[in-house]
Amino acid sequence: MTAVSRLSVNVNAVAVLRNRRDLPWPSVTDLAAIALEAGAKGITVHPRPDERHIRKTDVHDLSELIGDRFPNKELCLEGYPSADFLDLVDQARPDQVLFVPDDPNQSTSDHGWQFDQDTSLLEHAIAKAKDWAVTVSLFCDPDPSAPDHAVRLGAERIEIYTGPYGACFDDPARAEKELAKVVATAEAARAAGLGVNAGHDLTVANIPALIVSAPFIREMSIGHGFTADALIHGFAGSVVRFRRALGEI
Repeated sequence: MTAVSRLSVNVNAVAVLRNRRDLPWPSVTDLAAIALEAGAKGITVHPRPDERHIRKTDVHDLSELIGDRFPNKELCLEGYPSADFLDLVDQARPDQVLFVPDDPNQSTSDHGWQFDQDTSLLEHAIAKAKDWAVTVSLFCDPDPSAPDHAVRLGAERIEIYTGPYGACFDDPARAEKELAKVVATAEAARAAGLGVNAGHDLTVANIPALIVSAPFIREMSIGHGFTADALIHGFAGSVVRFRRALGEI
């Protein structure tokens, strides 16, 4: 076990709750600070064009929070590499950017890049991020052929979409098959020299099998499952619970 965390807490759901009312609470930055103080590695947010949860102001506030109070923690911005999003990355200079192939109307990221179709878009975005010294991760389906494409495009990491695995909470046999796909993709990425992240529908219940099979995963970004857990156990308590699931404490 190690004291170094792999948990990045996605606070999109906090912003969803805040935005239901014209009030400043719950505070995205205050709850992010609680998660970081409790031992999370960093904070992830996905500012969408309609600002239906995270707003651009949140991104700047989180960047300031981490720079001022948590200089050893990380901010990850997730989004489609539009001109507006790239401008925000340039302004905020997060530690990491995760490019996802989302349509603006999607409720959540639910598939990886089609690398044979999106080459020029990604090449441009990756070049920009590297100019700003921002680490680049690409969202990919659990497919062992994906890492080679990410390397070709110049990314430093991939984030494996674990939604199909997470959806098997009531079907152990199917979960085993989906887990095998995630692990095969993670191993291919490691062999290709990429950092390996994972995210989507990960929970205290399904993380242990994944981390035992792929202990070299360097980061798990968790939002919905974390927030649901935190409604019962609190933000600080859920950081501890997820880090225990990761075998870190």
